[in-house]
This record gives sequence, C-alpha cells and structure tokens, in this order.
Amino acid sequence: PAGLPKARRRHTLARMNNHQPSLAARCAAEVLGTFILLFFGLGAVHAAVTTGTYSGVLQVGLLWGIGVMLAAYTVGSVSGAHLNPAITLALSVWSDFPRRQVLPYWLAQTAGAALAAFVLHLIFSDTIAAYELKEGITRGAEKSVITASMYGEYFPNPTVAIHGPTQASYSNLGAPAAFLAEMIGTAILTLCVFALTDERSSGSPRSNLAPLFIGLAVAAIIAVIGPMTQCCINPARDFGPRIIAYFAGWGEIAFPGPRGAVATLSVYLAAPLSGALIGGWIYTKLLKGTGWPA
Repeated sequence: PAGLPKARRRHTLARMNNHQPSLAARCAAEVLGTFILLFFGLGAVHAAVTTGTYSGVLQVGLLWGIGVMLAAYTVGSVSGAHLNPAITLALSVWSDFPRRQVLPYWLAQTAGAALAAFVLHLIFSDTIAAYELKEGITRGAEKSVITASMYGEYFPNPTVAIHGPTQASYSNLGAPAAFLAEMIGTAILTLCVFALTDERSSGSPRSNLAPLFIGLAVAAIIAVIGPMTQCCINPARDFGPRIIAYFAGWGEIAFPGPRGAVATLSVYLAAPLSGALIGGWIYTKLLKGTGWPA
C-alpha cells in the first residue's frame, strides 16, 4: 500500500508474497479432500457390493483413482492434498513438512473419511438392509463381514468368491503376506507421489497433471492387491469408515475385526506407514537428483 512508510511497505509485501493458509484452513482442506476421495472410492464399493453395478476390481479401482484426482485438484493448492496419513508421515520425514503438523493432518484425514462413510451410510442404508435380508446376513455376525467390507477392510477380501466371508478362508492369505502387500503397495504409491510432484525432476509431468497420474497409480495398485487385502494403502481410509461401521451395527466385526486387533492394526496401520517411509527413502536417497537437469 502506497501510504505506508517504505520499510514497512517492503515488510508488508514480503509477508503477502509468502502468505500460506493457516493450519486450520489446511486441515479443513484435508477434511474436504479426504471426504471427496472417500465419497467416490467408498461409494463405488457400496454400489459394487449391494447392487452389483460394477464388475471387477479394476472398475472400482478406477473410481478410487478418479476420487484421488478430483480431491487433489480441489484442495491441493491449500493443503498439498496429502489425503493419507502415510503420505503425511513420509513428507514429514523425507521432505519439509513440519512434524508438529502431522497429528492435526492425521485427525483431519480420518475425520474426512469418517464423514464420507457416514454420508454414504445415510444414502445406502435401506439398500444395505435389503441386500442383507436377501443374502441372509445378520449384521454383526460372521457373515456380515461382506457388508462391513464396504467400510473397513479385511483380508482376504471377503467379496471375492474364492475367499468368502468365513474363517475357513483365512488360510488363503496369512497376516505376513497381507502385511507385505500393503507395505509394498504403499511404498509404490509414495514413490510415485514423490517422483510425480518433484518439480526439479526432468521425468515428472507438469504440476497440473500430477494428480491424474497419481490417481492412475492408485487404480493400478488396487487392481493388483485389491482382491487380496481390499488395498488400504491409507490408514484414514480404513479407520474412519471402520468407526462408522462399528456404531452402525457391525460392532466387533468392524473393530477389532474377525482376525483380531493385532492383525487389523498391523496390516492396515503399521504396513501402510512403514511402506510410505520405505517409498520416501527410495526416492530421496536412491533416485532423487539422478533425473534432474545439471
């Protein structure tokens, strides 16, 4: 502003040029972005299970990818569109994201995921009840893991015919293999996020195309490990909806889940977080700089 003293004017302009949204604004953006992501992705799961609208995990995976893309385009300029506690953790360790802001981002992401699950439950509630009646499913009983899988995640995927919804299928996929799948899937996702958003890399797309390619990466990962673990690769995606399912009548089928708290927490929390750290390390320590111009 012209009326200010010169020194103060320089300070004011510098502050305006370096303006960043407040932490509250960025957390609100993470709530909204994660809501958008889950509304499309989890909504596709709801439709697939109850109505058979989609045939095959690839169709559902593509809707998850579209959700990632739309959410990133919507809130990326405000919060960076982490949308995933594992990505936030990796950025805090291997990039410049402030570690004191990790917990607020995690809470915002989980809240956005829970809100999306709650809204979807309101929309699909009667349809879910009709599906459970048709299939002879009692909510909260062992077989209701099929409908609970519209919210939290289970291994092996109970909606896949070869696995089924009973304990007899547990031998189809043990906890170590499920942990490995989620860890590798999240490591690949994180590696892609770091590479595709690195503006100094000659191999990265233009910044306005990064959300598209990250969405495609998510769809591809889901296509591979979705039939096995339902493909979490995002702790907020699992635990926000799992909370809603717990209070919507699934009870212990939702949490701790039929395989117990240790299995649930290790596969859908510890594995994605550790995988993100591995993916970030691979890019930062092994690949970063090799694709940069001299």
